[in-house]
Amino acid sequence: MLWRQWDVLQTRDTEKAMEFGICVATKIDDWQLIKEAEDLGYDRAWIPDSQMIWSDCYATLALAAHNTSRIRLGTGVAIPGTRIAPVTAHSIASINRIAPGRVFLGIGTGHTAMRVMGMDPMKIRDFREYLRIVKTLLSGEEVDFTRDGETRTIRFLHLDLGFINLDDAIPIYVAANAPRALKAVGEFGDGLVFFGEQPDRVESYHLPLIHEGAEKAGRNLSGDFRMAMFNTSVVLKPGEAVNSDRVIDECGSMVSCILHYVYEIYSKTPSEEVVPQYFKPVWEEYCAYVDAMETPPDKRYLQVHNGHCTFLVPEERRFITPEAIQGSCLVGEPAEIIDKIHQAEKAGLQEITLLPPMASARKVFADFAEHVMKAY
Repeated sequence: MLWRQWDVLQTRDTEKAMEFGICVATKIDDWQLIKEAEDLGYDRAWIPDSQMIWSDCYATLALAAHNTSRIRLGTGVAIPGTRIAPVTAHSIASINRIAPGRVFLGIGTGHTAMRVMGMDPMKIRDFREYLRIVKTLLSGEEVDFTRDGETRTIRFLHLDLGFINLDDAIPIYVAANAPRALKAVGEFGDGLVFFGEQPDRVESYHLPLIHEGAEKAGRNLSGDFRMAMFNTSVVLKPGEAVNSDRVIDECGSMVSCILHYVYEIYSKTPSEEVVPQYFKPVWEEYCAYVDAMETPPDKRYLQVHNGHCTFLVPEERRFITPEAIQGSCLVGEPAEIIDKIHQAEKAGLQEITLLPPMASARKVFADFAEHVMKAY
């Protein structure tokens, strides 16, 4: 069964062209950027949910939904630790009322949104239960829901009055990388989201675990199951160095975001096995930099995540090396980037979503659309 499902996915992957998405720092009074992305030809907009960093994702999605007509809209990704499951289901179903059939729910355990408060992401056991409740509610069914030790049967009421929209399906795309989380993707998800990695691990690492979870749950993953990679891109000018000031300006916040994430994992399980090869030349220096931060150790999370996917902290510029840029971002001249996209397609991906720094977002989206998407 597992291998037959895998064959279905691989066959589907070769038949569909890559889609392209955007992800932006959630700024409620700049929802126009999403409309501009729609006009440039992007397929999806993922709006991040991180309460201590940006504006509210659902309020921003509502504005974007009201002012766009084609682009698909969703959370990139929703955080279960900050909202109970019925609220998350209700919020995304409300957006689906404004943009029927264009809405999806991206969701993860909450690495940054929780760690920026000095707290751990949701445990996988609780995350699986959260996904079960959200998925069942979005299907319009009753579900058992436990809060503060009390379990009750709940369902959405007044569905015929149009407060929310469950008639148009809302797919759930789960952000995952660890083995147990990937199995949860197979149990409950309609797709996988992963962040900043090279796609060559999808076939050897991600897919087997996803299919193991699906088989355990008795699910048959259909050809609609999709995989999306969050990344960013810089289109090089002829002869431009990969570590030029412009390149670092346009992709440095992505590289540093991955660096922050790896450091958090390393601080919990201090093994250099978690450190990507492209960070190892600067790893010792980066750890010393964190150790020397002026913020006291018990509050250091407040400083470690400064600039997260929004801007590059000037003191961290020295860690944005050519190896780190090439290892974590789509950087090259147009033909090189297109070749990497074709490699990602062969690995099973259906979408690449760009997450540039806030100040360069419009330029990055326009350059990629003009020089890569049109040629692709």
